[in-house]
Amino acid sequence: MKNKNKIIVLSVLAPILFFTSYIYSFNYNKIFNSQELKAVKIMSYSNPHRIYVNVGGEPIGIKLNTDGVLVVGLSDIITNVGKENSPAALSGVQIGDIITKINDEKISSSKDMSVLINKHNAEKIKVTINRNGEEVIKDVLPVKSADDENYKLGIWIRDRAAGVGTLTYYDNKTGKFAALGHPITDVDTGTLLKVKKGNIVDSTIISIKKGLAGYPGEVRGIFVDEDTSIGSIEKNTICGIYGSNFSGKKNLLKKELPVAFRHEIKLGKAQILTTINGEKPQLYDINIEKLLEQNSPGPKSMIIKVTDPVLLQKTGGIVQGMSGSPIIQNNKIVGAVTHVLINRPDVGYGIYIEWMLKDSGLM
Repeated sequence: MKNKNKIIVLSVLAPILFFTSYIYSFNYNKIFNSQELKAVKIMSYSNPHRIYVNVGGEPIGIKLNTDGVLVVGLSDIITNVGKENSPAALSGVQIGDIITKINDEKISSSKDMSVLINKHNAEKIKVTINRNGEEVIKDVLPVKSADDENYKLGIWIRDRAAGVGTLTYYDNKTGKFAALGHPITDVDTGTLLKVKKGNIVDSTIISIKKGLAGYPGEVRGIFVDEDTSIGSIEKNTICGIYGSNFSGKKNLLKKELPVAFRHEIKLGKAQILTTINGEKPQLYDINIEKLLEQNSPGPKSMIIKVTDPVLLQKTGGIVQGMSGSPIIQNNKIVGAVTHVLINRPDVGYGIYIEWMLKDSGLM
């Protein structure tokens, strides 16, 4: 069966180590040739004052605790009388649900969950769930496991995530910061993680896996002094992570840069500020190929192509761990890197910086 359409697989540049990556399928001809991709509308802003931020580009370690515990799997339980089906599954609990309470008592960790379930032994318990933003309540009868004599619901849960990503910008006046340009999602379920608390720490890049067609690369980093927070994470949205109390190291440019809004961005030459060795970010040449019309915030705003020979030689283009790297054009910050096309590692997506400014409360 002949098919002239080329298929592109898109990978979110998730922070490396433990965070997930999205994979999508796109029609190559539609992305680069379709007339359906209209020019971005020119918008007028009533505020005449230019917004300035300090650009990032540095690697950061990200440590995140969820609001409640995330159900990532359902399992049968081995009891003294044989195997029993998952009580949670029988009661309608689903993978991707976030359990927030047991019998109206809040939980924030897997340890809390175990303590509360065994507090009531073989009694039916009320499980409060956040399912896609709606509260759902299920009555579940725990089963005693033969392995450790504890009562269980027959679920696998996760209550935290950690990884390395890239700082996009921070604001000296308010201490607010932004990073990634796309959400942190669970590696198994794809669920956007709700933040209870989290923080960022210093990080350094130790090695690079070069990207090849069909095989996304990555920059590999480690936490530096992970017990010392350089910022508090407050939000995880479709446009990145956001927080306050930033106290990290100063960036390469040593100054604030003005923000360019959508109507100011042009096709053509630009640069990304990113780190591929150690802790020091550097500027690398790219081309902005397409500006996509968006009526609501999202991480896929523009198509970019790496043209810098040094970056191409070292990384093959855009690699995982670069998400959040600032995009700079005409000495203004216009966006951040978010995705790579897996079978074209020199091409990817960026987010308009104004979407990030709105989520961080600076606009």
